Amino acid sequence: MIEGLMKFSLRNRFMVLLLASGLFGWGVYSVKTGKIDAIPDLSENQVIVFTEWMGRSPQLIEDQITYPLVTNLQGLPQVKYVRGTSMFGMSFVYVIFNDDTEVYWARERVLERLNYAARLLPGGVSPTLGPDGTGVGHILWYTLEAPGMDLGEQRAVQDWYVKFGLQNVPGVAEIASFGGFQKQYQVTLDPNKLTYYGLSVPQVIGAIRANNNEAGGRKFELSGIGYIIKTTGYLQSVEQIQNIPLKTLSTVPVRVADVATVQMTGETRLGIFDLNGQGEAVGGIVVMRYGENADEVIGNVKQKMEEVAKGLPEGVKFNIVYDRSGLIQESVASIQHTLIEEMIVVSLVVILFLLHWRSAVSIIIQIPITIATSFILLNAFDISSNIMSLTGIALAIGVIVDNGIIMAENAYKNLAVRQAELTATRNGEPAVPPSGTVNDTPSATNGHGKGDYINGQPVPEPTPQTR
Repeated sequence: MIEGLMKFSLRNRFMVLLLASGLFGWGVYSVKTGKIDAIPDLSENQVIVFTEWMGRSPQLIEDQITYPLVTNLQGLPQVKYVRGTSMFGMSFVYVIFNDDTEVYWARERVLERLNYAARLLPGGVSPTLGPDGTGVGHILWYTLEAPGMDLGEQRAVQDWYVKFGLQNVPGVAEIASFGGFQKQYQVTLDPNKLTYYGLSVPQVIGAIRANNNEAGGRKFELSGIGYIIKTTGYLQSVEQIQNIPLKTLSTVPVRVADVATVQMTGETRLGIFDLNGQGEAVGGIVVMRYGENADEVIGNVKQKMEEVAKGLPEGVKFNIVYDRSGLIQESVASIQHTLIEEMIVVSLVVILFLLHWRSAVSIIIQIPITIATSFILLNAFDISSNIMSLTGIALAIGVIVDNGIIMAENAYKNLAVRQAELTATRNGEPAVPPSGTVNDTPSATNGHGKGDYINGQPVPEPTPQTR
């Protein structure tokens, strides 16, 4: 089979060159369009269900949220197992699917089951799906450099401007904010005053919610002019909350300020984000969507950052603290460096030992064609070009080089033998194999055939013996 393939290739050189050129062009296209990342994605195929119920203990979260969700999500098709984690005010449920399950099909199945399981949860609790990212989806971290701006203002800029701008980048699943303070109005009730005025906590909560709302009326026309009736009731200051009436005692209204202390403060934090020991910082984490090209997404995010930076307050700018594109570029540069080194070494070895430049050229051509073909297979199996796959290709270059040198040396030797035979035949001399070779046609009498040679000397014919 191999001999027939070699004969076919030699007789159809143009077709072989055309096929090699086509593979090389296809491979170059695959290199430019293939997914590039630094870290191979070995994470499990999972869907995260996040539920928030602030102010509740981990045990209460486990009993009333995590356990009902885990038991109801276990019966989904193609699910291997379900994990649950409970902490103060939050519940995380990880639904692990089979590796060959399509991720968005899995998210649809989980969402369908959540519609049924939500009725088992306490009132006001709504479970949500996590971002459609993977365990290695954190491709870029950044902070905001804002001298003279407090942490609350920085977090407001991040949550209400920067986050919405970067989420529009294709391939980004989520911009997760961290650090700083999330501003909120905090009402601290005095239980003694509530008892004195005969009020309860739900009454205070209901009054504040009722006064933080807008209501629409109707449209009417007067003297040919249309008027729209509406009420504007959103709370905008601490004083407005303090003046909300709760009840009336002897024609005197009881306000929120009479039973509670109202202040502007930050949400209770479970930790802080410190940057290089220089103090707290505010920023975000760019989470890449499942199956995207990390190098392309990072480039698009950086380009979008330049646009978003134009609308930031004066003196505020981005500071990138983690960027995976550097590791990606080093991985690509490593295989390029290895490829160039191998080509140079092969050229020197072949020219030095065979003194034949055409053999060196044929081996050098094999290396880029083979590597380009490997990228075609990577794209066909949806494998990204990462540290592991590129390292495998770099190691395989040595095998390609060894194979090329051995085949070139073997072909060169056989061609030399054949050339010697043809030259001897034209000169009318017996074809003498090179020194050290033995003709492979043995005689039935003494193991050597007529006209055989050993070490370049003719083998004498056997002398007849008389009985």
